[in-house]
Parts: sequence; C-alpha cells; structure tokens
Amino acid sequence: MTVYRSRHALRGPFTPDRIATLRLPTARRGYRVDEVDALLHRLAYELHRRTGERDEARAENQRIKDALRRWQSAEAARRLGS
Repeated sequence: MTVYRSRHALRGPFTPDRIATLRLPTARRGYRVDEVDALLHRLAYELHRRTGERDEARAENQRIKDALRRWQSAEAARRLGS
C-alpha cells in the first residue's frame, strides 16, 4: 500500500484543536477555502466527540474491572471463611 506524502504534512498526532486551526496552502485553482475550512471544523468536532466517547468507554471499562476484582476478592474471602 502506498502512503501519501506531502511537503506540507503535519508531524505528530491530529487533535481536534490542530485540525480546527489547520490552514492548507492555497493555489490558483483548487478547492474552495470556505468548504475546506468547514470540513476541517467538522472533522475537529467529530474527532473531539469520538475521543470523548472513547474516554468514557475506557473509564466505564475500568469501573467494571474494579467492581469485578472487588467481587472476586469478597467471594474468595467468603469461601475461605465458610
């Protein structure tokens, strides 16, 4: 698979803030700047929303793991005490 490389490629991870402030070089002919800006803002919003959803899922996963560990410890202690 080929990877597109641009002279203007950004280094590092894309964050919502980086995408929202990204400005692409303009040329005589090409895309309409307002449409590109609108797309970048939408991408920033979507990335921010999905990052939040991922963080919430990770927190819920950790909460469930912790609850399971507590239950397992309590159950093991109960069985040893019986």
